[in-house]
Amino acid sequence: MGRFPLLLVLAFSSLQLLCFAGDGDDVVFYDSFEESFDGRWIVSDKEDYKGVWKHSKSEGHDDYGLLVSEKARKYAIVKELDEPVSLKEGTAVLQFETRFQNGLECGGAYLKYLRPQEAGWKPKEFDNESPYAIMFGPDKCGLTNKVHFILKHKNPKSGEYVEHHLGNQPTVPSDKLTHVYTAILRPNNEVRILVDGEEKAKANFLSAEDFDPPLIPSKTIPDPDEKKPKDWDDKAKIPDPSAVKPDDWDEDAPMEIEDEEAVKPEGWLDDEPEEIDNPEASKPDDWDEEEDGEWEAPKIDNPKCATAPGCGEWKRSMKPNPDFKGRWHPPLIDNPNYKGIWKPRDIPNPKYFELEKPDFDPIAAIGIEIWTMQDGILFDNILMAKNEKVAKSYRDTQWQPKFEIEKKKQKAEEADGQNQLEGFQKKVFDVLYKVADIPFLSEYKLRIIDFIERAETQPNLTIGLLVSIAVLVVTILFLLILGGKKQPIVEKKAEVARTSNDQGSSGEKGAEEEESKETAGAAPRRRRRDT
Repeated sequence: MGRFPLLLVLAFSSLQLLCFAGDGDDVVFYDSFEESFDGRWIVSDKEDYKGVWKHSKSEGHDDYGLLVSEKARKYAIVKELDEPVSLKEGTAVLQFETRFQNGLECGGAYLKYLRPQEAGWKPKEFDNESPYAIMFGPDKCGLTNKVHFILKHKNPKSGEYVEHHLGNQPTVPSDKLTHVYTAILRPNNEVRILVDGEEKAKANFLSAEDFDPPLIPSKTIPDPDEKKPKDWDDKAKIPDPSAVKPDDWDEDAPMEIEDEEAVKPEGWLDDEPEEIDNPEASKPDDWDEEEDGEWEAPKIDNPKCATAPGCGEWKRSMKPNPDFKGRWHPPLIDNPNYKGIWKPRDIPNPKYFELEKPDFDPIAAIGIEIWTMQDGILFDNILMAKNEKVAKSYRDTQWQPKFEIEKKKQKAEEADGQNQLEGFQKKVFDVLYKVADIPFLSEYKLRIIDFIERAETQPNLTIGLLVSIAVLVVTILFLLILGGKKQPIVEKKAEVARTSNDQGSSGEKGAEEEESKETAGAAPRRRRRDT
């Protein structure tokens, strides 16, 4: 009984595909890669293209595809059609599936629809210079994130081929799922771009706003031979030539001056330095003055300054100078000789032509030519058709079932990851509640519990709140151990430097901990020129 529904679904899918396909002529080309590509697709022999193509199953499926198997390689492979296909009449549909099985970081997965070999290319020499008619598909790396649609169109006046890029290019899905890309070229000059069967962009080939540059050149262009006259004045404003600097303008006045109203605070200790030698420090027994120089006690904050407004020489504070004006400049006035912004006159564009429909070149082959920094890119179900319904039927029967399986698996993995995170958070909260019950933290228990409860109600903020709790506990311990009093710190700079070089950041931490332990002990080898 369990097999019967599955067989029924497969039979229905096959029937649906046959019904929608209609006339077999509607399918121009199709490759499901269920059989090896050897002998059907030609791998380029060009020196730069060392990437290895593989016939491989899509991860989690029995469905095969064409796989990019190595990182940081150039790949080129091409399939010649039985005969060139014209895009000038009727509807043309370009469709294929691609899957970034390792996620999308930096890689392209676009197809090139190549012109006949008379245009100047050979299958074994297929590379990025091979002339194509259309380039279509996803590309994401660095600032690039788009589904390309590029038409190479020949200017009938100049004979030059120009790349015309679709202006509103969709972004690329960045997950590990199989996605299907569809470009529909209609006889009314419209092109539609679908991703997973959903329209993401629509444009008109002849619209100046939809392609960059437009297929139809501008009727006029600026005269390239015309130059700006030497006496052309394009400055709208000029310094007033009749202006004179005022006699009382002092360019040397400082920005700030002493605040004469400032008064030295009562109790200021003029004769007390801000730092004093540590009275508890003594020269180490192994100090060698010839090698280490004259020993000097390390400095600590002067305890007398802690209760005074300040120590040392008192100076008045600074305030903005009301007389400061800075450099004098004459004011700007309208330029009496201003002629406006110069530009060359427009002349008829020699490359201009009128066009009722794009002059599509025939497509003689389909190629994949990419340079990717990642592996695991899988191509599948490459289709060229003359009917939109045919493309939809392939999406429904070939792509949709795989996509649903992958999406269901992805949701299960996300739910499992969330459950693991919640389990970890619960363990952390249990530990923190036990920390709050430690007797010597009783005075701070309510504050710690408040932090924990906030973290429980706002799981997205858990990490930040846990850090806050950790800082709070460490601060409390520090205050309890040291009694809240400021302790002198004995520096061991020379020893710290050697330890840091040997152990990196972990070595620095150990040296700092050793410093705090020797607060009241012997002073290190230290000279004033080392500070």
